[in-house]
Amino acid sequence: MRSPALRHVLTHLITPLLMCLGMGLAYMGAFVTPEPNHLPVAVVGAGPRAKVFAQTVKDTAGDRLDVRTVDTRAGAVDLLRSRVVTGAYVPDTRAPELLVATAASDMGATAVEKVFTPVAAEEGVPLKVTDVAAPVADDPTGQGLFFLLIALSIGSYASVAALGAAGATLPMRIRALLALGVSAVVSGIGALLAGPVFHLAHHGLGGLWAMAWLYSAGILFIGVGLHTFLRRWTTLTMMVLFVMLNFTSSGGLFRPELQNGFFGTLHAFWNGAGFVEGVRSLLYFGDDGLARNIWTLVVWLLVGLAVTAIAAAYERARTSGRTAALPEQAPGTEPAPSAEPAPSAEPARRKAEAAIREEAEEEVEETVGV
Repeated sequence: MRSPALRHVLTHLITPLLMCLGMGLAYMGAFVTPEPNHLPVAVVGAGPRAKVFAQTVKDTAGDRLDVRTVDTRAGAVDLLRSRVVTGAYVPDTRAPELLVATAASDMGATAVEKVFTPVAAEEGVPLKVTDVAAPVADDPTGQGLFFLLIALSIGSYASVAALGAAGATLPMRIRALLALGVSAVVSGIGALLAGPVFHLAHHGLGGLWAMAWLYSAGILFIGVGLHTFLRRWTTLTMMVLFVMLNFTSSGGLFRPELQNGFFGTLHAFWNGAGFVEGVRSLLYFGDDGLARNIWTLVVWLLVGLAVTAIAAAYERARTSGRTAALPEQAPGTEPAPSAEPAPSAEPARRKAEAAIREEAEEEVEETVGV
């Protein structure tokens, strides 16, 4: 290609076009056709009749449902509050009841209601739906936590460009300290939004802030470390890790039982799922499962610290190599005269610095733009 300017533009178009493809595949693959996939439900009853009914429901639904029986209604409520099942049906010829926990998943509750409403209709009676764990009135669908996740993610991965690109000339320890500070600010903004501004968290705001900090710090340290190796491709990598794969597997809109196996598998260990499910545990389910989700966030932070440490060691080795490549001169001696004066290195140095600044500005603009 003869035009350097045109080649430069086309090269920089690769990132947004790959983002377009990746976002389309991820979001449409995860959200467009939500279908029950081994959705766990329970039928309340201890006798043979309940077991036969449960087997009938299972045979009719196939792989869409995983059906179990539980002896008592109280036992079914416990299963819902521990998020073992998504719904529990209490058969009754006069007043059948469906137990759900919309705080765990509003879409999941809707899905099980669609399953059991026709069952009650066959008996000619209306189905009573009881919500045993409802979200707060300020977040009636329980999806506010998903949008909080988006805000925290954008604040974190967009800051990587500033820390990695614009701060590339700073020592890694300074960038790491800045990442620590930025994560505190991002998580503070998240706590402010979840508490005083939108009232998603009526209690446990300190715990929410702590999980937001773990989540944000993990992203920032991973990004700062990766930037040493990936440079301008860091933006695309961060979008893949913490948008395309992260938002879709978080369970904020659809829990894994309403998605295909790929996103359901990611939900088990991805950091976005750790944050969303951890906050749900804290706010609505009496800390059930909270420790596991906190450990998920801690492991991601440890990965980020490890990546940053590896990047710091690499940068030190690279700097040492450049220093060793310089010609040695004995102390107290004058440089040997040469037949011709050596050309000044100043223009080359300035040109290199200008190129670094230009690359950093372009990377920041790309990240902020998306």
